[in-house]
Parts: sequence; structure tokens; C-alpha cells
Amino acid sequence: MTTPKRTDRSRNLILDAADAAFGEKGFAATSVEEIATRAGLTRKTVYNLFASKDDIASQLIARVEANDAAYRDRMAAGEDALRILEDVFQDSAGWCLANPSLARLALAPVDRPSLEPPPGRPSFQGLVRDILILGQRQGVIRKDDDSNFMALVLLGVYGQAMLSALAGERFGNEEIKHIIRVVVEGIGEPSLRRSVVSRSS
Repeated sequence: MTTPKRTDRSRNLILDAADAAFGEKGFAATSVEEIATRAGLTRKTVYNLFASKDDIASQLIARVEANDAAYRDRMAAGEDALRILEDVFQDSAGWCLANPSLARLALAPVDRPSLEPPPGRPSFQGLVRDILILGQRQGVIRKDDDSNFMALVLLGVYGQAMLSALAGERFGNEEIKHIIRVVVEGIGEPSLRRSVVSRSS
């Protein structure tokens, strides 16, 4: 019987091998056989620990998403929510551009994201939602709408922009600031926004 420690070690070897292979060859061109060979394990061992190559990719993405302690420390210290949001998206964009195969899977998942972040694990969606909640407390994000919904809107705009960037469009820090500004301020002229608010009151 495989001990939990050995299983964890094997899982990490597989994830590291897959990360390297996806980075060099891309997701589509990488086989489970190659991942197993790079990890120094058998194909059977890989399939004992992961359901498929898609499952390996999902676990790699989840591993990246779980690395959010530095942002959460800044949130706990009460740092400006919009600044944290910019840094989160800048760091994410850097990762996406360095890992295009995984990024495309993360940005255009097969299953439509639900309103609530995935339960039981850290996620990019949950991090963005929590930063928006901080912004609501700080008075820089509107309080009359659901933070989960606003996170999905922001992630939808960001995701489409990143997919364009992966196709060769320009995308850098200024574009991230632009996306956040448009989403936070809205797409309507200020006078129109006041008019919409007064009509809905």
C-alpha cells in the first residue's frame, strides 16, 4: 500500500513534470506518457493519482491559485484594495503570458464558472471577490451589488483581454489599469450614470 507521504511526493513529481512539459511543448502536444517519463514514474502511477491530463492541468492551475498568502497579508493590513487588485491582475497576466497553454485552460474553462467561488480550496475567483469585499469596506467599491457577481464581471473582462493577449495583442500594466478603471467606473458617461441612478431610485 502506498503511504500518503509517498503519494504526495509522486503527485508533486507529476505536477512538476507536467508543468515543465506544458511550458516547453504546450498542453496539446504533451502526452501522459511523457509526463510519466519526466517524473520517473509509470503511466499507471500517473493514472492512479490523476484521472486525466486535463485533471493534471486543473491541479496545476489550483496550485498556482493557492499561492495567495502575500495578497491576503496585504488585505489583512488594510492596504488599498484597488492597488492590490492591480497587482493581482499584473501578476496573473505575467503568469498567463509565461504559461500560455495552462492559461488558455484557466481563462476559458469547459464548465461555466458559478457565482460562488469553488468551495474547499483557494481560487483566483475567491481572491478577487475578497479584494472587492475589502474595497466595499474601504468605500472604493459599490456596496449595493453582490461581490460574487462583480468578481465574475471583472474576471470575464480580464479573461477576454488575456485571451486576446495570448493571441498576440498588446497587454501590459497600463491595459490592466484600464480594465480595472472601466469596470470600477462603468462604461456610461458620468452624467448618464447619475441619470440611471436617479431613474432607478
